[in-house]
Amino acid sequence: MTRIRPFATIAFIVLACGLAWLVALPLWMDGGLANPLTGILIPIMMYTPAVAVLIVMLALRPVPKGERLRFLGIWPLRPAKRVVWMMVLGLFAPIVLTMATVAVAALCGWVQLDLVHFSAFAEQIEASLPAGVPAPPAIIVILSQLMLIPVAGATINSALAFGEEIGWRGFLVPALRPLGTWPALLISGAVWGLWHSPVILLGYNFGRLDITGVLFMTGGCIAWGVLLGWLRLRSASVWPAVFAHGAMNASGGLIGLLYLSGTTFDPALAGLLGVSGWIVCAIVAVVPALTGQFRHQPELDGAVGRVLSAPRIGAQHTGA
Repeated sequence: MTRIRPFATIAFIVLACGLAWLVALPLWMDGGLANPLTGILIPIMMYTPAVAVLIVMLALRPVPKGERLRFLGIWPLRPAKRVVWMMVLGLFAPIVLTMATVAVAALCGWVQLDLVHFSAFAEQIEASLPAGVPAPPAIIVILSQLMLIPVAGATINSALAFGEEIGWRGFLVPALRPLGTWPALLISGAVWGLWHSPVILLGYNFGRLDITGVLFMTGGCIAWGVLLGWLRLRSASVWPAVFAHGAMNASGGLIGLLYLSGTTFDPALAGLLGVSGWIVCAIVAVVPALTGQFRHQPELDGAVGRVLSAPRIGAQHTGA
């Protein structure tokens, strides 16, 4: 198993976060999230971890040239059956978990739902149409959007998520593996959350302009990072995490379709990355934790050296 020098790991983190601040700088200089460039700069920011990986790989060469795609989990995809099924799991499980997050938020009293008339969303539809144009039934629009979530998750959202995942789960998780599975997952999740700081401090996601927004984002990224990291470790491929991240982003606005008109909700409590999301992720993570899947990630058939398990004292490892 290739061991990444601590300097290379630190260099990656500094580069990824520094580049994120650099990309977001125009937003801080003029208008914040109201800046017309926001819709362009945020997708660009999502590729700063990929750029950081590229710089580290080329400048510091922590992984031999012929082993880089394997180390990052990009290629080969074998055994194909396992990788494909985990990609499918990554694409659809976040949608189910997002629905569970909404249910937990409702049970905790953090959001009031209207699952009959979908009144708040119906008002949004009506307000978006020209005067005199009849609004379609909210339930029809909601069902159509639900059907499009997997499509969006597997296409444009995954294309953008790849820019992050090649850094967080592709490079950082295996780079931190000598520390052990749980430290690798928790630290990489925390870095992922802190990396969002340039836009979170402008009110992105939570509408909070102080450190509390960053703390909530970090908590959400740690919670979801454990599950995305599990996909990475169990498949030895980055692609299941890419699809899961894409599905997360595509389904994150689901709660906005279901809440009651005249009420509000705090995304820090009821949102996908808020406390209700932490609860759902913690419950789901119990299953692989109790079955030992965080302690050992088996080597893929015919792929020598793709073991991502933490090294044991006295154990022999082959390849990279």
